[in-house]
Amino acid sequence: MKYAYGLTSALLVGGAAISLATGYPAGAQVAQNDESRIAGAVPRAGAPESFADLTAQLQPAVVNISTKQRVEVQTMNPFAGTPFEGLFGRRGGQQPQYREGQSLGSGFIISADGFVVTNNHVVSPPGSATVEEITVTMPDGTEYPAELVGTDQQSDLAVLKIDRDEPFPFVEFGDSDQARVGDWVIAIGNPFGLGGTVTSGIISAVYRTPPTGGRQVVGAYDRYIQTDASINRGNSGGPLFDMRGNVIGINNAIISPTGGSVGIGFAIPADIAAPIVEQLREGRRVERGFLGVSLGPVDDDIADSVGLDRRVGEFVQSVREGDPAERAGIRAGDIILEVDGRPVTPERSVSYIVANTAPGTRLPITLYRNGERRTVTVTVGQYPSEEELAREQQTFDPEEEPDMSEGPQTGAVAERLGIQVIELTPQIARQLRAPADTRGVVIAAVDRRADAGRKVTRGDIILSANYNEVSSPEELEQIVAEAQRNGRDTVLLRIQRVGAPSPFYVGVRMR
Repeated sequence: MKYAYGLTSALLVGGAAISLATGYPAGAQVAQNDESRIAGAVPRAGAPESFADLTAQLQPAVVNISTKQRVEVQTMNPFAGTPFEGLFGRRGGQQPQYREGQSLGSGFIISADGFVVTNNHVVSPPGSATVEEITVTMPDGTEYPAELVGTDQQSDLAVLKIDRDEPFPFVEFGDSDQARVGDWVIAIGNPFGLGGTVTSGIISAVYRTPPTGGRQVVGAYDRYIQTDASINRGNSGGPLFDMRGNVIGINNAIISPTGGSVGIGFAIPADIAAPIVEQLREGRRVERGFLGVSLGPVDDDIADSVGLDRRVGEFVQSVREGDPAERAGIRAGDIILEVDGRPVTPERSVSYIVANTAPGTRLPITLYRNGERRTVTVTVGQYPSEEELAREQQTFDPEEEPDMSEGPQTGAVAERLGIQVIELTPQIARQLRAPADTRGVVIAAVDRRADAGRKVTRGDIILSANYNEVSSPEELEQIVAEAQRNGRDTVLLRIQRVGAPSPFYVGVRMR
C-alpha cells in the first residue's frame, strides 16, 4: 500500500510538474504546433533532411472541405427567331431549372472546439449557385457537417464550425511579418480532390500584389506571400507552414497559363488573416477603416512636377464627396507622405494602414501640397459593405431598354405592375440629374404589355405609392402586396421624370 501510495503521489507530482512546465493543465488539448510539441519535429537548420516529422505533427489539423450546391441552369429559348419567341419564359410558363454542383477546397482547424478556417470562395460560389451543404473531412476520412459561421468577401476568408464530443487537433497562427524571402515552407491541402497532399518550397516574395482576376480587393488585402511550393486547384483555404510549424499564410490563388502549378502561388499572410478570422469567429461584422480616396503611386514625373526630390508617398487621384478624407480637408492632387507618424511605403501603403485602423480613430496625416508639408487629422470611417459598394458602382443608362417579356418575373411589383425597380443611389441620381436629396426608387425596366407600359418609362423615379413615401424596392413591394390583399385594382404612383418641371401622379392598373 505504501508503494502504491508513493507511486500515485509521484504520478500526481509528475503531472503537476508537466502542467507548470508547459503552462497547460495535465491532459489538456493543446495546439498541434505548440512549442512544447513541435520542438522534436522541426527540421534542423539549413536544408532539411526530411519534412516527414513536421508533416506528421501538423497534418491532423488540416481538413478537406466540400460543398453541395444548387445551380440555376440558364435555359435557351427553343422558339428563338420564330413568331412564338415571346411565348417562352413568360409568367406562368416554364420554371427555372436547377442542377447539382459541388466545390472542393482545403482548410485547417484553429481550436479544439472545431472552428475551421478556409477561403470564402470555397464555400460561397459566385453567380446563381447556392450552397446547401458543407462537409469537412478529417485526414482519417471522418466527415462532419459544417456550419458557416461567417465570411468576408474582401479578404476572401471564411470560418466554419464542426462538432464532436472529444477535442479536435488544431494549429495556431504564427507571425507572418517575420517571414523572409528564401525561407522554407510547406503547404498541406486537397489539390484536385486528392486530399492530404504535402508540398514544399520557399517564400519567393513578400508583400506581392498579384492580378485579382476581376475580384475587387481592399488595399489592405493585396499583400500576399508568394511561394513556389506547389499549389493547385483544391489547395485554396489550406495552410502554409513555416519550419516552426506556424501557420504564416492561407493558400489562396495561383498564376498559371495551364491551370496547374507553375511555381507561382499566393497565400494570405497570417498577420492580415488572424484579426479578420477572430471577428468572424465571434460573429461580428469585419471592421476596416476607410478614407474615401483614390490613390496612385508617385512616379518620377509626378515627383518632378511637384518639386519632390524623390518618389515618396502616394498621390491622391480623387476624393469622394462627404467621406472622411474630404471632411478632413484632403484634396485631389495632394501627396500623402505619412499616416499616424509612419512613412507611406509600398510595404505600408495608405490603404493598408487605414484599413487596419478601427473606425472612429483620429489619425494625423501628413500631406505635401503646393510645395509645403501640412498635417490634417482624419476621423477614420467604416469601409462600405459589399452591398453598398455594389450600389455605388451601379450605372444607369436611361436610353437602354431591357425586355421584361423574357424570363420569369418575381415579386409583386414585377408581376402585378409590370415594372422592375432599383435603389436610387447618389451615382444614379447624378446620372438622372435628380437633386441630391431625392428619395425614391428608379424604374429599371417596363413590360410594354402591362398598363404601366403606356404610363411610365425607364428612368422615372417613384417618389411614393398610394401616398406612402418609397425609399427602397422592399417598401414598394410591401405597398403593392398590401393593395393586392385589399382587392385594389390600381396603385397610385407619384413620379419624378427627367426634364419634367415637377412630379406628377399616375394610376397604374394591376394585372
